[in-house]
Amino acid sequence: MAKRVFFSFHYQDVIDFRVNVVRNHKITKSDNAGYFDASIWEDAKRTSDLSLKRLINSELLYTSVTAVLVGTETYERRWVRYELMKSFEKNNKILAIHINGIAGRNSLTKSFGKNPLDYLGFRISGDGKKLFLYEWKNGEWLRYNDLDDISCPTPRYDSQYNGNFYQLSKCYSTFDWIKDDGYNNFKDWIK
Repeated sequence: MAKRVFFSFHYQDVIDFRVNVVRNHKITKSDNAGYFDASIWEDAKRTSDLSLKRLINSELLYTSVTAVLVGTETYERRWVRYELMKSFEKNNKILAIHINGIAGRNSLTKSFGKNPLDYLGFRISGDGKKLFLYEWKNGEWLRYNDLDDISCPTPRYDSQYNGNFYQLSKCYSTFDWIKDDGYNNFKDWIK
């Protein structure tokens, strides 16, 4: 069954066509690429924080996978971080895909960008029923304030993990679109 995938990205990478290569690769495949695209596209130009959060929340609603397309400045984008933390809250499978090896509209590639999953994390409460959200800012881990901590009626993780802190990059996979042959392997990555 095809997954409904939410793509998170920096809009500059759309302008440079790198995002389009990943999001539209299924068009050129003869087999089913295994996903439906649930990304925010032109609607993301709204201005208020509340309106952006509502838009993101509604687009994430029926997804089960979130793929962050990592360009040069993706990790700096507030709304990319929100999309990832909201995806974590709803327990989506999350993956990061480096896209700077894809030739842009100028036919050039760029150096790797920083992985946003390295800059987001969580701590599990001692009883395992609450997840406290963090982001790396100004050289330290600070409480994430665009989303409330996550309450879990039943613990999400085994008790051996209670009380520990984890970066999202330690919990989810990271790929390189070119080196890891995303064109042929994306379907497996989102399983």
